[in-house]
Amino acid sequence: MTAFRTDWGSISFDDRMSTSEFRIHERAHIVVDGDACRGCSTQECVVACPARLFVPTSDGGVLFNYEQCFECGTCYLVCNTEGAISWNYPEGGHGIVFHQT
Repeated sequence: MTAFRTDWGSISFDDRMSTSEFRIHERAHIVVDGDACRGCSTQECVVACPARLFVPTSDGGVLFNYEQCFECGTCYLVCNTEGAISWNYPEGGHGIVFHQT
């Protein structure tokens, strides 16, 4: 059985993220339908995304930048507007790579 580390010690979030590498594919693995988002009253993706990649726009939509996505799927799980978010894993060799410190 593999033990999972639960103690993050004194390493800050920013320091932990500096050991991560984002291998960005030219095609987004998450697509957000801005028109569908305009009708959303909660925009839970903005609050729930741990990478803070969803930003509300002045017209009620949501701007999304996939380049530093953790691939956790939180946005897809909390979205309450059917079809607003299309989520897939990045194509092979792309996405986030976590390195041990």
